[in-house]
Amino acid sequence: MNLSIVIVNWNTRQLLLDALESIYNAPPSFPFEVFVIDNNSKDESAEAVAKHFPKVVLIANKDNKGYAEGNNQGMARAKGKYVLLLNPDVILPAQGLEKAVAFMESHADCGALGVKQVHPDGRLQRSVRGFPSPLSILWELTGMSRLFTKSRAFGAYRMSWFDYASVCEVDQPMGTFLLIRQAVIEQVGMLDLSFPIFFNEVDWCLRCKRAGWKIYYTPDVEIIHYGGASTSQVGVAMAWESRRGLLSFYAKHYPAFWFLPLRAFIACASFPYAWLQARSRKR
Repeated sequence: MNLSIVIVNWNTRQLLLDALESIYNAPPSFPFEVFVIDNNSKDESAEAVAKHFPKVVLIANKDNKGYAEGNNQGMARAKGKYVLLLNPDVILPAQGLEKAVAFMESHADCGALGVKQVHPDGRLQRSVRGFPSPLSILWELTGMSRLFTKSRAFGAYRMSWFDYASVCEVDQPMGTFLLIRQAVIEQVGMLDLSFPIFFNEVDWCLRCKRAGWKIYYTPDVEIIHYGGASTSQVGVAMAWESRRGLLSFYAKHYPAFWFLPLRAFIACASFPYAWLQARSRKR
């Protein structure tokens, strides 16, 4: 089996069906399998998948297990040499999967791969970021990254200077489309359930790189990403969950005492920031 595709879904029925259609209308030439993990959707997503895509391996959870555990359910059953974590609000191009797998085949040091993402109207999505070290997030919260958009120091997190037209080694591509080598999963493990929604793929990418693998971005595969289809349904809660995820990430990866003052400042600053985000989404 060359490729296993894992899609975690929650109440995005039509987008999910469109994503599956983009896979099966122009399937790759090599053997592949598709897992859909439905987190107790109320819009009949699971029933629609079973009806229209009988080849899909459907895991219909009785409750919402979250993004990380849902992906782990699929990865645990995946037989492919490569495992693609794919959001349900994505349209794949013809031959996109073949190009992505071919990239991995030609880069033996590549543990994971991200691709170019665009909005439905063709606008670029800035889908590559650096790891959120306490210092890089400090520059975000203080506004330094917006003042010095071309600075690789102040813009280390959002990478506003990044060239999306070139193949490049990166820290963390957006988990919308993350193609992973099965051997890396066997080495570093699956997603950490301490991060049920946010920062699980960031944590995994950091573990991947610390294990000696490289992570690449390629513009040769361009996907359409609608964005936020599930999380926007509970937008206020997600603003808070994102901040909790960040602080959990720091507790795991930056535990040393000299990081504590910086982590405390970020905690104090990030929750008011989340509150402002939540208020703006209510309007």
